[in-house]
Amino acid sequence: MHHMTSALPQEPADGVAGWAADLVDALGAPGAGLFVALENVFPPLPSEIILPLTGFAAGQGVLSLASALFWTTSGSVAGAVVLYWIGALIGRERMYALWARLPLVKTSDLRRTERWFERHGTKAVLLGRLVPIFRSLISVPAGIERMPMPLFITLTTLGSLVWNSVLVLAGYWLGDRWDVVGTYVGLLSKTVLVLVAAAFAGYVAVRVRGRGEARHRRA
Repeated sequence: MHHMTSALPQEPADGVAGWAADLVDALGAPGAGLFVALENVFPPLPSEIILPLTGFAAGQGVLSLASALFWTTSGSVAGAVVLYWIGALIGRERMYALWARLPLVKTSDLRRTERWFERHGTKAVLLGRLVPIFRSLISVPAGIERMPMPLFITLTTLGSLVWNSVLVLAGYWLGDRWDVVGTYVGLLSKTVLVLVAAAFAGYVAVRVRGRGEARHRRA
């Protein structure tokens, strides 16, 4: 394998991007897969850096496009399986016990969420891989609900392959402008965070208002 510093003049030198580049430099496509596995377990690590960077490396002949897609998708599945087993270890009983200690929530909310996952869990695991933040976290409820492992791995592989292919191919086609991908995916991630925060704030507001009305009726 050619050394990355000679093949990739736009290689980042600092921060997480530099660490990702060093992994690919040292280990090739398996290094990219390792980073993606870690990114699934620790969502703050940005896949929008390593995936287009890996595509750029493939475009420069440092590694093959097929190996880039194979190893990054394998890393996605490996990280998802770790989170699945974390969810499985938590289990329903512990989840209900933790939920009962939280303010402003009801057990009925958790039951509704479980029923929703029973009906739509396959779509959630498959399509959730295409949504920043949720693409990692969706593995935990799948583990709590003990989705059959072969089904979980199949859905995770398909969804992750689509996400990884889009970002890897973007880096492949953009060449030394591969870092543009991170800008757009970062905006998408921030949009998702804002929507989640707004939904949570609305949920809390409804719960607080409901408790206030209940106290008023009792008075």
